Amino acid sequence: MNVIFKRKRGAKGLTATVSELEEAVAARDGGRTERAFTAMVNAVQSASDDERVTAGPRLAAILPAFPPSGPRPLLAMAAGLCVERGADPLDCAEPILGAVHQDLLDALEFARRWTGTGASEDGLPEPDEKIIDDRLLNRLGGDEYEARRLALAWCAVEQWQPPALAVLCRSVEVRRRYSSELLPACRELAALEQHDLKCLAHALAVLDDEPLVVLHRPTGTGFVIRIGGIGDNFQLHTLLAHVLIGGGKVPGTAPSAESVRLATDPEAALGATRTVATGAFELLAANGERIWNEGLPDDIPEVEGRRLLVLDDPAYERSWNADRFFPHLPGTAELTRVLSEDETREWFDRTSCGSPTHGST
Repeated sequence: MNVIFKRKRGAKGLTATVSELEEAVAARDGGRTERAFTAMVNAVQSASDDERVTAGPRLAAILPAFPPSGPRPLLAMAAGLCVERGADPLDCAEPILGAVHQDLLDALEFARRWTGTGASEDGLPEPDEKIIDDRLLNRLGGDEYEARRLALAWCAVEQWQPPALAVLCRSVEVRRRYSSELLPACRELAALEQHDLKCLAHALAVLDDEPLVVLHRPTGTGFVIRIGGIGDNFQLHTLLAHVLIGGGKVPGTAPSAESVRLATDPEAALGATRTVATGAFELLAANGERIWNEGLPDDIPEVEGRRLLVLDDPAYERSWNADRFFPHLPGTAELTRVLSEDETREWFDRTSCGSPTHGST
């Protein structure tokens, strides 16, 4: 994200420029706000981390009053950069994610109005501000201010991903408070296939402190594994193999220590690696459908209030790069309980994956 901000010599300190921006926005002085915003953008790059820690929540707090026609995503990116350098993500989350949510809803309203006033073959426009003209605003209807706000949201919604990820990937509490409200709108907009919102959707769908019932069909054994912070099922697959094979609970080849470290290290990953992880299982839902590695733990369906995953022998050998999807988000997987034979049998009876191939169940 910090590539957006260019270092300039002679700029004021960040604390002073944030104060000037706060005053300009409060005074609703457009020219002063523009000048103060430019000064802040220049200052945030060269500021010390101590300045960023205190500036982050202040910058985020400006968002609700910042003009909708202004570069609000860039203001959020400045706050997000401060979070990356130590500002409290929870203190910054509500204004940032509130703005993200509103732009998601406004973009959806843009699509609804566009579709409702055009011919059936008239597809949605590309999200580029060059489309915003009088003809477009007239088509959207309502007053011009509202129509322009909806159009700007349609064009800028992808730009909200970096600041949203800055707070979502650094705080379990942020995800608990805000993800469930934002995720449906994010997925609905992504389904229109005009915006790349994969990173935001993945972050909003991350499970934390989630108990997962895992049945290993080849051995007829069952487990409860508590997971959190996992960005995709490649990472989940590695951690399940680490817990079950590496922990001596089921046979197989355990993942390498380096692939496990990449999945779990609290320190942010620094660049891409060439570490390879190898698949140890076939991941199946209770109804026998495959759970794809490219998907998310959130894709695992619930059975009687618990997510239920069946592991079988892999249908073919597969491997993948072991880097985690979110470099700043370490995954966790902890074996909390080995199911009794009766419990395991009862869970297998709730599946359509067939009887276990071994064991007393």
